[in-house]
Amino acid sequence: MEIRGTTAFVTGGASGLGAGTVRALHAKGASVVIVDMNADAGEALAKELGDGAVFARADVANPDDVSGALGSADSMPPLRIVVNCAGIAWATRTLNKEGMPHDMDSFRKVIEVNLIGTFNVMRLSAAVMAKTDPLEYGERGVIVNTASVAALEGQIGQIAYSASKGGVAAMALPAARDLAPVGIRVNTIAPGLIDTPMLSLLPESAREALAQSVNFPKRLGTPTDYASLVVQLAENGYINGELIRLDGGLRMQPK
Repeated sequence: MEIRGTTAFVTGGASGLGAGTVRALHAKGASVVIVDMNADAGEALAKELGDGAVFARADVANPDDVSGALGSADSMPPLRIVVNCAGIAWATRTLNKEGMPHDMDSFRKVIEVNLIGTFNVMRLSAAVMAKTDPLEYGERGVIVNTASVAALEGQIGQIAYSASKGGVAAMALPAARDLAPVGIRVNTIAPGLIDTPMLSLLPESAREALAQSVNFPKRLGTPTDYASLVVQLAENGYINGELIRLDGGLRMQPK
């Protein structure tokens, strides 16, 4: 699929993986809708990119918010690319060292944002894409979701995060099968240790230790690494229903 002349809808688009993806797709000629809860960062990025970039504030788990954000693309080129990067993390054991059980509200919140939010955006954006004119072989677009290596090798304290990302990973194939009749492909990326704002809060010694845990190359991944894969998944029309690890061969240890 040719990216130029399309519209891309990127959640979590104001920072980290999302911002890297927004920049890469815009550089390839796509118009972009930057979807995020952080209005200051989202509006700043839209202003930086200029023509063909708009910001829409939305809670990905809220149907009205997402529908409103999709409406921002009504006057733009056809919606062909949707990338779900919005997500939150929470670190708590099922039972802590004092024997207290995991808080249910925090578990629900992580599931709501990471899993339900991803599905909400996927279902609503697919309804919009399904109405566009088909391209070669009947293709109408591609959806890229973001899981995590924690979906497969969750560490101690990652029970909520791993459950949410495991759900995202499990949706790849059935979603691809569901949307095949309308020509929409679905793929999922499972990143490993990516140098996002969350990791930037760690001391440099801790960041270096994490980098050394990667098989090869011995470095943290970058939003550019992620965005490059998104571009490839958009352009290669024969990749569908896949869960792709982006982790330098990393296999997570218990802690």
